[in-house]
This record gives sequence, structure tokens and C-alpha cells, in this order.
Amino acid sequence: MYSQYKLQDDTGILRETASQTSGPFVHIGLALEIAGFASREDEIWEDLAKEGAEGEHIELVGRVYDGNGELVHDALIEMWQADSHGNYIASFDNKKPFGGFGRSACAIDGGFHFNTIKPGPVDFNGKLMAPHVNIAVFARGINLHLQTRAYFEDEQAHNDNCPILNAVPSLARRNTLIAVKEAGNNQPRYRFDIYLQGDNETVFFDF
Repeated sequence: MYSQYKLQDDTGILRETASQTSGPFVHIGLALEIAGFASREDEIWEDLAKEGAEGEHIELVGRVYDGNGELVHDALIEMWQADSHGNYIASFDNKKPFGGFGRSACAIDGGFHFNTIKPGPVDFNGKLMAPHVNIAVFARGINLHLQTRAYFEDEQAHNDNCPILNAVPSLARRNTLIAVKEAGNNQPRYRFDIYLQGDNETVFFDF
């Protein structure tokens, strides 16, 4: 059973029991090749932006680390984002040049990789959120997927005025949300490593 049950303690308060973790099943359902199965004809995978997508084409890469600094090889990453004009796609279509949503698994080399475009600033109640991508982390031992964001280090002016990024009070903690630009092959590449626990733990949001 995958349901979440509640038990009543002596105080009369209902307590949640442990919920079902992602386990290996997330790959069986969402990353078929990683699980050893044939992929579907129209698989949602690492290419959010294909040839012809409007905007600056970039790579976003990273790795997921546990509290001991070890790579988490069974993590699956989902990413969704606005287009180059700061607009979210209302209706997902994987066949369009830009779909705005993708998945990547860390099972092969411990890393995830996305081909996408750099998003534009997004309106948030009359204020502009800095260009960012939204990330969900699924892995064994994580009861509910973790949600975070990757901002871009070369968008400092936007970052300084982003209402969400600056809601994180600590500068050191905000820095865990910054993707660092590095040398790529044929297009700009940004690295965003995710730390589940420890001194460098990534900021996770409760959206």
C-alpha cells in the first residue's frame, strides 16, 4: 500500500505514520532505460529545449550528495522552468522545441544533465523573480520529494532583487541556490550540486 495512515496517541492527536519512499520504483515508472526497460516512444527526458527553441541554449549539470558527502546514485531529478520571456508553458508538449519540463537520473555516473534555455525573469505579484529553474529531487529514503531552485551566478542584478531568493535570510544559505558557470562544450554550462544534508545543505522550499 502507498497510502499514508494516521494513528491516534494518548493525547488524542493524530500522528502520521511513515509514508512510502521513492525507492527504486521511481526509475521503473519514470526512467525506464535506467531501470533496464525499453523506453517509451515519447519519453520525457533531459532535453527541455530542442533545436529551434527560442533563447540562449545552456546546459545545467550537477550531482546529488548525501550527508556524508557520498554521491546519491539513485536520485531522479525533475526540472521545470519558464521560457526565455519569463512565461511558463500552459500546456506541456514534448514535441515542441521548448517544453519547459524534463527529467534526469543520477544512476549512471552520479550526475544529472539537462539541455535547456536560460529562462527569463518571472513576474511574482508585480515583482520580478530572478531567472531560475525549479527542481524536484526524488530518491530512496526521501518520503516526500524535495523542492529547490537553481539561480544563475551571472544574473547578479536580478538575484539581488529577487523576492524569493532574498527571503532566505542567510547569505551563505542563499549561495547554495546559485548555479556556477563553467566551461562547456558548444554552449554555456552551469553547475548546480545538491547537498541533501550536512554543512553545505541546499536550501529546500516548502511550496
